[in-house]
Amino acid sequence: MTQEDGAGKERDLVAEMRAHFFTALISDVLDGLGYMKQALPPHIRPLDENLTMVGRARTMLYVDVYERPGDDYNPYELEIDLVDSLGKDDVAVCACGGTGRIAPWGGLLSTASQLNGAAGALMDGLVRDVRDIRELKFPVFAGGIGPLDSKGRGQVIAIDVPVECAGVLIRPGDILFGDVDGLIVIPQAIEAEVAAAAHEKLKGEHDTRSALMAGRKLADVYKEYGIL
Repeated sequence: MTQEDGAGKERDLVAEMRAHFFTALISDVLDGLGYMKQALPPHIRPLDENLTMVGRARTMLYVDVYERPGDDYNPYELEIDLVDSLGKDDVAVCACGGTGRIAPWGGLLSTASQLNGAAGALMDGLVRDVRDIRELKFPVFAGGIGPLDSKGRGQVIAIDVPVECAGVLIRPGDILFGDVDGLIVIPQAIEAEVAAAAHEKLKGEHDTRSALMAGRKLADVYKEYGIL
């Protein structure tokens, strides 16, 4: 298989998940596979609950700083490098530590990322320029809303490295799936297994719903399909 063939296969899997799945379904599948700590905590919310975000993680690791840099130093250098390198179905992940000291993401980064084909952004810090981002229809999940620029408060020290975001380990290339119910991290090593199991569970859910709509009792339907 060529590198291009492999990339195409990965993109198809992301598109397949986006077209057919939802967060609760994937969460149940991951639970069944023994991965019970893949959901980000409930305070990580989408700016627009009507949007679904599915893509592969591109990570940024932030540290707190407590002094504004001089005019000859660019504190955004690594942040800009990552945003400029985003491609189709990438999700920018800002691991800020959840201190609430910075809003690392805003309207300009969303605009640049969307034009590069990125699928969205996630941060355990704050987000700003909310009106602009909502108008773009660019999916963003964040730990809150605030105006605080990162300059003099926080800085990226590494990109495309494993990070912990809101308490969940995210590795570059992991699939992030977020909708109105929350956000799930799908480890890249088991993504194909997750997709196969999700299709099977989705069929069972459809069968269960059809049986309930036909007037059967929940207890009988659960006994037959084992899905709730």
